[in-house]
Amino acid sequence: MTNITHLQPYAAEPDQGIIVLRCPDQMHFDPAPLNRLYEEKAAYEAEEVVCRVLEDIAMRLDALQNALADSDFGKMVKPANRVALIADQIGLTEVSIAASHVSTCLKQRDGVALEATMARLERSFDVAVSEVWNFREM
Repeated sequence: MTNITHLQPYAAEPDQGIIVLRCPDQMHFDPAPLNRLYEEKAAYEAEEVVCRVLEDIAMRLDALQNALADSDFGKMVKPANRVALIADQIGLTEVSIAASHVSTCLKQRDGVALEATMARLERSFDVAVSEVWNFREM
């Protein structure tokens, strides 16, 4: 089973001389890890695990946002790497990729790309939460 949410396409026309970077217009979600979790545990236990994982990611995203606001880039590496790992373990593919890209931006010391990638990570997580809850209802 593949569950893909279509995101809204970019609406504005780019001006000449400006390069517009477009992320894929689909949110990629791998339901296999959640399927395994729900098969191995009772429904209420699986729900608790999913809630804890999503809460953990949200907490780390908050830490990333705070560190970015304070321009404390050294505090961003560990939470970004952890988000990538956790998200991948529960099938939030796009969130994992975006978090890995945040780490890459930090290594390259590219502030503009970091801002854009952080925004992508936040959008991806918002959509991913909806995907997880839609998956649960199936």
